[in-house]
Amino acid sequence: MASKRQIDVGGVKIGGGAPVAVQSMTKTETADFDATMRQIRAVADAGGDLVRCAVPRDKDIEALRRIVVESPIPVIADIHFNHTLALKAIDAGAHCVRLNPGNIGGPEKVAEVVDAAKRAGTPMRIGVNSGSLPKHLHALERDDPVEALVTAAVEFVELMERLDFHDFKVSIKSTNVPNTIASNRRLAERIDYPLHLGITEAGTKWSGSLKSAVGLGTLLADGIGDTIRISLSTFHAEEEVKVAWEILKALKLRQRGPELIACPTCGRLQFDMDTVVAEIEERLRAYDEPVEVAVLGCAVNGIGEASHADFGITGAKNEGLIFAHGKPLRKVPQERLVDELFVEIDRSLERGRTEFESGKVAEGADWLRRIEEENAGELTPERMAKLEAEGLAEPADAEDAGDAADATGGNGAGAGSGTELPQAAKVRLDEEASPTEGRRFTRA
Repeated sequence: MASKRQIDVGGVKIGGGAPVAVQSMTKTETADFDATMRQIRAVADAGGDLVRCAVPRDKDIEALRRIVVESPIPVIADIHFNHTLALKAIDAGAHCVRLNPGNIGGPEKVAEVVDAAKRAGTPMRIGVNSGSLPKHLHALERDDPVEALVTAAVEFVELMERLDFHDFKVSIKSTNVPNTIASNRRLAERIDYPLHLGITEAGTKWSGSLKSAVGLGTLLADGIGDTIRISLSTFHAEEEVKVAWEILKALKLRQRGPELIACPTCGRLQFDMDTVVAEIEERLRAYDEPVEVAVLGCAVNGIGEASHADFGITGAKNEGLIFAHGKPLRKVPQERLVDELFVEIDRSLERGRTEFESGKVAEGADWLRRIEEENAGELTPERMAKLEAEGLAEPADAEDAGDAADATGGNGAGAGSGTELPQAAKVRLDEEASPTEGRRFTRA
């Protein structure tokens, strides 16, 4: 149900099968050029494809002229109420103009903006929020808020088509997650223009991220949506971009940078996994490669649950195992587990492949078998699933792992220059952040 039509926003393709574009909105006063550019660069560095800036006054237009030239990513001018500002934003070179035809002053003023956009070749985003429906739809909104949203959006689309303008994307946003899902599903069946998705006024970084993941994730999983913005109550616009990327990565729609997989821990945990996970997550920030790293809290589960990961670790009380692509790499002391994991990651990225040493592989496999035997009485669901799986497949020969295996599937970049990647300082969680009371381990 992907949108058939495609538009081009400053070189970023939206719709028509293009990758879902990530965008955010600056939180600064647009007229403050330096502050706005710092935030735009932060958005771009976090992986933002597009950025939107509020333009409520003429002095914002003056800054916009410079911003669109110096921004590393395309800039969308966000206009409400005053159509002359939309005209000026187009003249200033905005790569796209966001407009709500319902609050801009009527069809005649919308037509003025459309004429200017046609002449400049500037695409537009049109749409409606649940809080700004046209007055004639208020009665319908009380009876069927979803249909009211869809009707408003379709009316705006029909207005654009009467004006012979087709270079636009459409958005329906609501603070209500089920309504947002239902309205976008209905709209996708009725129009073929690209769709911009978002949960408007979603909330704080915690609650807003969850609401956005549920709403946008549901639609994206249905194949609906061409560009997304996570609307969070935070002054750090790049945080919205990070959440957007996690949603896209979770759905396997796009990939950017490392992905960390970690088990939720339980009463079998024998080492300070919370600290280990926090340290690995922090150190992975230095990498651009799409490497997948897994952390398993106990060796009882073996490495089967994360056999798809490029690299991973699993630990016991004093020792741990580093594995790659479902095979043991080597056994290491617990205190060296994270450092040696990154030695293997860097080595693999530099060489473009992961190399296994048969002796260390065999030692690691023996250690894993010993740990599993020591815990053989713990018939957990994970262990039962593992035993069932082993009964259906031949066990891998550890000696076979002596051959070099393909690495992360990346291009071997990043550490390939031989230079050491910057590493973050070790993360240390205290008892308040990660209590050990009642656990099988202590934090020495």
